[in-house]
Amino acid sequence: MAYLTEEDRKYTTPEDICAHVGDEYGKFMGAVVPPIFQNSLFVRSTEFNGVPPTPYSYSRVSNPTVDIAERKIAALEGGDGALCFSAGMGAISSAILHFARAGCHVVIVDTSYGPTLGFVKGYLHERFNIDYTLVNGSSVEEIRDAIRPETRLIYLESPSSMVFRMQDLGAVSAIAREKGIGTVIDNSYATPLNQNPLKHGVDIVCHTASKYMGGHSDIVAGALVSRREIIESIQNNERALLGNNMDPFAASLLIRGLRTLPVRMPQHAANAEKVAAFLESSPKVKQVFYPGSKTYAQNDLFRKYMKRASGLMSFVPAGTWQEVVRFTARLRYFQNGCSWGGFESLAIPMGSDADSRAAGRPENLVRLHVGLENVDTLIADLDQALSELPDA
Repeated sequence: MAYLTEEDRKYTTPEDICAHVGDEYGKFMGAVVPPIFQNSLFVRSTEFNGVPPTPYSYSRVSNPTVDIAERKIAALEGGDGALCFSAGMGAISSAILHFARAGCHVVIVDTSYGPTLGFVKGYLHERFNIDYTLVNGSSVEEIRDAIRPETRLIYLESPSSMVFRMQDLGAVSAIAREKGIGTVIDNSYATPLNQNPLKHGVDIVCHTASKYMGGHSDIVAGALVSRREIIESIQNNERALLGNNMDPFAASLLIRGLRTLPVRMPQHAANAEKVAAFLESSPKVKQVFYPGSKTYAQNDLFRKYMKRASGLMSFVPAGTWQEVVRFTARLRYFQNGCSWGGFESLAIPMGSDADSRAAGRPENLVRLHVGLENVDTLIADLDQALSELPDA
C-alpha cells in the first residue's frame, strides 16, 4: 500500500512521473534503478540490531519495491494511492468485493472482460446470491433504469472488450453518487495516459498491468487506484486477507515497463490508427471497431474522455468462420495469442458464430493488437492475408 508524498506530487507530467516518482535515490545509496526487496519479512527495530523504525513487516501486506510501482501508478491516475496485485483479476475482484455484499445487486457492462463477467455472473451470483443486470452501457438512461434499491455497484469498462464500447463516465458517476452506489472501471485499454476516470467521479480505477503498463509480455500483474479510505480498506481486507499481492520481482519489471510507457503508447496508437484506416478502406472488411477511427460510432464520447486510443482494435472480415480462421493463420507478423499490450502484434479469432452471439459480439470477429513493428510491414501482412477472402 503506497500513498503519494508531497515530493511525488511535484511531478506533474506522465514522462516525469514514470521516470522519477518513488525512486528516492538518497534512500537507496544513489541507485538509479531501485533494488528488488525479495524478502518475505522485515525484522523490527530492537535495542541491539540497529534497524531503524520501518513501516514494513511482511511482504503479503507491503513491500518497498511494490510501493514504488504503486506510487507511480497513483500519480499517473491522479489518486491518493494505489495497490498492486498478482494479476489484473486480483485488482478487479478486490474492487468488486469492496462494494459487494451478500444479496446485493450489481450493474455491469455486458461487454466487460470475460473473466470479470464470469466472476460476477458465476462466482458471486451462485455462491453469495448477488444478482446482476447486464447493460449495453452506451445509454445513460439504460444504466439508470437498471438500478434497484439493493444495487451497490456499477461496473464499467470504457472502452469495453472486443467492441470497444464507451460509457459516459461523468454522467454515470453522478447518478451513482446521487444514489450512494459505488463505481469501478477497468481502464486497461486507455491507460492513465489517455483517460483518467477518477477525474470524472469514478470511485476505483483498475488496470491489468500485464498489458501496456508492463509492456513487454513478461509479467502478470494488476493495480487499482482510489482515494485513501478505499485504499486502506482494500489493503486491510481484500488484498491482505486473500493474499493476492504482487511479488517484488514482478514489481521491478513493472517499474521498468512504466518508465517507457509515455514513449510506447503514442507509437502503438500511431501504428493502430494507420492499420484501422487501412482496414476501413479494404473491400475484404465488413466493420472495424477502433475508438477515434472514421467509422467509430461514439466519437463524441471518445473526444470527451480520451486523449488518444491504444493499439487494440477488432474487425469483421468477409467470409465464413472457417475462412476467417484461415486468414489469421496466414498472417506472418501478427502472432495468434490471447493477450495484448506488449511490443508484439497479435491477431486472434474470437470464437464461432454461436460463441459470438452468446457473448454479444459480432460474428466472425477478429481482435488485433498492433505492436511496435514497422507499420508498413504490418499493413502488408494484413493485406496479403486478406487477399484470399471474398469481398464484403
